Amino acid sequence: REIDVLWTLKSGASTESSADEPFVCSKFIVAIGHNAVAFLSSFILDSVCWEVVGVVKLWNEWCRTSNTTNVLPTDSFCLFYRLISDPTVLLCQCSCYVAEDQQFQWLEKVFGCMRKEGLQVTILSTCPVADYKTQESTLTLPSPFLKALKTKEFKEQVCCPLLEQPNIVRDLPAAVLSYCQVWQIPAVLYQCYTDVIKLDTVTIEAFKPLLSSKILKSLVKDVSESTKILKKLLTTSETHNNIYI
Repeated sequence: REIDVLWTLKSGASTESSADEPFVCSKFIVAIGHNAVAFLSSFILDSVCWEVVGVVKLWNEWCRTSNTTNVLPTDSFCLFYRLISDPTVLLCQCSCYVAEDQQFQWLEKVFGCMRKEGLQVTILSTCPVADYKTQESTLTLPSPFLKALKTKEFKEQVCCPLLEQPNIVRDLPAAVLSYCQVWQIPAVLYQCYTDVIKLDTVTIEAFKPLLSSKILKSLVKDVSESTKILKKLLTTSETHNNIYI
């Protein structure tokens, strides 16, 4: 259950993360789950402005990733992109399941190749609204909705209400945020609580308030083009989800 992180940051040749000196990274944006990944694909990522610079290869009981870059929003993969105009801006799209016993490896191998000085991390993920703890009935909640959780070092204004106690986050989003807390890295997690488990327009657009955040607003591409890409992603998803009896 070993994880391999392969980078092509230099000369186009794939190298394991442990083989290179840590590189400078000012912004690291991590999307975890199909809806968060589709949000970045629609509103941020552009093949003209971004280039693929890394891939995570792993195997577990839920997924087996490959190093292909021609991926669909329903595929299981974990890819890293770098902004061509500013190589210190890194983006990760992680649609694959990272098992509990693989999360520490993921953190060590991904963050181990970045300099932690001057680094700021933004995490996007989704979670079933049934997991949200509140005195109100979850049936009356205006799902989907965003909640934020941040490290002590994150001083900027968040784009939605903070997550209240006794709610907790889990899996890879929690692992990334905990890692940042331990290493004193400014980081914020935006978690979307939704009642739809598949790729969904309403859930994807629930992340839209983040487009005005300091870390994302300079990266937003043309909104009209984003709408077209979003429709294309959902059409592709519906085609691949068809069941014939």
